[in-house]
Amino acid sequence: MKHTLSEINIYPVKSLAGISLNEAEVTDRGLEYDRRWMLVDENNSYITQRTVPGMALIKVAFNSHNLEFVHKKNGERFSINVNDEPYEKSEIIVWSDTVDADFVSPRADEWFGEMLKIKCRLVHMPDSARRLVDKKYASKNEIVSFADGYPFLVIGQASLDDLNNRLSEKLPMNRFRPNFVFSGGEPFDEDRMKSFKLCGITFYPVKPCSRCIVTTTNQDTAERGKEPLHTLSAYRKIEHKIMFGQNLLHEGKGIVKAGEELKDVEWK
Repeated sequence: MKHTLSEINIYPVKSLAGISLNEAEVTDRGLEYDRRWMLVDENNSYITQRTVPGMALIKVAFNSHNLEFVHKKNGERFSINVNDEPYEKSEIIVWSDTVDADFVSPRADEWFGEMLKIKCRLVHMPDSARRLVDKKYASKNEIVSFADGYPFLVIGQASLDDLNNRLSEKLPMNRFRPNFVFSGGEPFDEDRMKSFKLCGITFYPVKPCSRCIVTTTNQDTAERGKEPLHTLSAYRKIEHKIMFGQNLLHEGKGIVKAGEELKDVEWK
């Protein structure tokens, strides 16, 4: 059964809205620009939609060297030049990791603080920072950006279709924030894949993705409900965790393009 890459998504600032691309560069720590920025609190600890659902309301776009932000409701805008020098360096905390980071600008801190009604600062992960993937799943000391734990997340469209067939109100894929979506095949084929190739780069599904309250957050309104966790808990629970999607490691660098076929699929 043919599987085709149907979506490529990056999320430059962790937990803000994503950007859909036709092609993207695969780097050592994930897709280029994916989760290389993040908001942190007064203790330099990461902030996400888990505690601040309003983060979903800030759209992100790239324009030349600028990262542009627009609030979906009030229309307020802000931009940063990704090549600007940082104004401060420090260590920040993301999950259980302590990572070197650059603070972007006081103006950015002020703007995001006003939009989200919290005290926060915007940080960037420099190329010199090395955040390791969980050694239990890593094979070659792979590194990752500010993503929760792995360089990529893949979900089959058939898996979402299967879920939506069980729901009274269908949900979009953006609830799950994947980097890759593929069409074709059976529901949860991603769980059964041992490896596959995209544009000559080999990807390895290494761990199911456990899902949290972010999936219940409407990405257009920031409102929360019970779904999809309520329904998923009935048939996708493993060791008290609800699983949907697969975390990927990879070998190689290059450009991946939407519309490409997943080649040389090996099955578990």
